[in-house]
Formats: sequence, structure tokens, C-alpha cells
Amino acid sequence: MPAAANGNSDSPREEEVIRTQGLTKVFAGGVRAVDHLDLSLQRGEIFGLLGPNGAGKTTTVGMLTSMVVPTEGEASVGGVDVIAHPALAKQGIGVVPQTNTLDRSLTVSENLYFHGRFFGMSARKAKAEAARLLEQFWLADRASAAVLELSGGMAQRLMVARAVMHKPAILFLDEPTAGLDPQSRIALWDILHELHADGQTILLTTHYMEEADQLCNRVAVMDHGRILALDTPGALKRSIGADTIVTVSADDRLDELAQLLEERVPGVTHAKRVDSTVQLGVKGSHGVLPAVVTAAEQGGFTVTDLSLAEPTLETVFINLTGKELRD
Repeated sequence: MPAAANGNSDSPREEEVIRTQGLTKVFAGGVRAVDHLDLSLQRGEIFGLLGPNGAGKTTTVGMLTSMVVPTEGEASVGGVDVIAHPALAKQGIGVVPQTNTLDRSLTVSENLYFHGRFFGMSARKAKAEAARLLEQFWLADRASAAVLELSGGMAQRLMVARAVMHKPAILFLDEPTAGLDPQSRIALWDILHELHADGQTILLTTHYMEEADQLCNRVAVMDHGRILALDTPGALKRSIGADTIVTVSADDRLDELAQLLEERVPGVTHAKRVDSTVQLGVKGSHGVLPAVVTAAEQGGFTVTDLSLAEPTLETVFINLTGKELRD
């Protein structure tokens, strides 16, 4: 079973940079977006909140960055009580929201320069840092361009550059690659790896399982405002107790088919209906596909499709909730 959802670590408490206890947000109408969240993040890690739309990820980031007022509970970021001292907490964080918040009246370079000036940098330092970041984020040739001329991937890189301009202790990224093409997504991953290698602490939200797997030291699987499991990506995938996932499509009676295959196919650790398929967790893969077809046919079922894959973080989510990650 994955590590406890409170996210506690054996690292010294002085290395803890984010901590929540019982953090809860209930919106008008009784919608409980985040439900008694206990969380601990350590300095220097990339931590991911993985879950479908509506899981409570963005609301969690909103509370940690003082954009959303909690209904109850406690939260500290960089040792500062976010609820009691929101302005002070903001000084030590960088935030990249889902929406484009770049100033369209400024050039690419000016978006960085004036952000630095806002955070107290001298004119000389802000200009030099803006130039350095434009090089690091592959935007130097667009320094004088208007923001509206940037592609989606470029704009997202500029927002990350702006967020780290004042050297925040913690960088928050809310669905950082949503809507980007694969090439732009990989380019942003490379930049985040580089920032992390330089010691940047990062909390990101995502519903892309590959993104969480590629980037994060630890991942919290989240749904309906609660953390269902928390551990390293590797440990989470091992927690399902299978090294192969078989997806079976059939005409009907999928719940019955799942029960039959779990009973009759050697090596099956678990089987459950997931939407219009049956998913099997299997120890080993040799001979499993013929065994599935044979067992199904003997039980009076017609298999229309079969696929075999290694476990992913989406497999973990399915195992915990019985549904696919992307809602």
C-alpha cells in the first residue's frame, strides 16, 4: 500500500517548506473542493498533485498561494502562515496559473523586467536577470516581441521565467502543460528539470500521468478533494501488486467477465470493470493473452480486443477509484 496520505517524511522538519493540516475548502452550495488535506513538502523536491478535473488540485494551490481563503485548517509555506500572513507568504513564492496572465501591453523582456522591479530589484539587476532568463528559457530572440506574437509554448515558458524572476523559495505550477503540443510540453519539462537541478522546490498540478511520472520526486493521487495515495511514482506503480496490465474489451456483462478472469487466469492479482473494458493486474505476462481469450470463451464471452502494458500512474488511479484518470 502507498505511503500514508499525510506525506510525512523522515527529513528534518527545518527542510519542510509546505505543510497543511486539515486544510478544507467548501464553496457556496456545499461543494467540498478540498477535504481535510494533510500534506508535507520538503525543500528541493518536485511534488505533483495528480488527479482529474474537479479533484481539488487548483483549489489546493489557490489556498497555498493565498488566492483562495480556506474554510478551515492550517497551511504554512516557507515557514509563513498563509492564512494569517498572506502578503508575507507571497513574497517567497512564484505562481504560474492555468490562464495566461502576461501583460499584453509590454514586450517579452519588459514582462520580466517590471516583475523584477515590482519585487524590489534595482533597474540594473532586473535588466540583467531578464536577459539571463530569456537565454535560459529560449526566448532571447523574442525579447522585443509583443506577447501576442508568442506561441502557446513560448508564452508558457515566459510565465515560468517571470515566476522565478525574483528567485522564489517555492514555485507553484497549475496544469503547466495543459493545451500545449507535445514538443512544447517536452521543452517545458526540460526547463523544469533544469530549475530542479538548481535546487528549485516545485509543486505542480497535472492530470497527465506521464508528466507526473517524468517530473515528480513524489506524487499525491487526488480525487474529490482527498489524497488517495502518496509516494514516489515507482512505489505507487509497484503498490498495485502487478507488473503487467491487460485491458480486455468484450460485448457485454463486463462485471461477470472480470470475476471470471480473476478466478480462471493464472497470475491475475485483481480484475475490475473500467468504463467499457475489463482491466486485469497480472504477475508476469507470458501466455496471459491466450489464457484470457480461452477463459473468456469457455465462459461464453466474446473478446473483441486485447492490449497489454506496464503499470502507469493511471493504473494506480484506476485501482483506487475504478475509473480512468481523465474525466
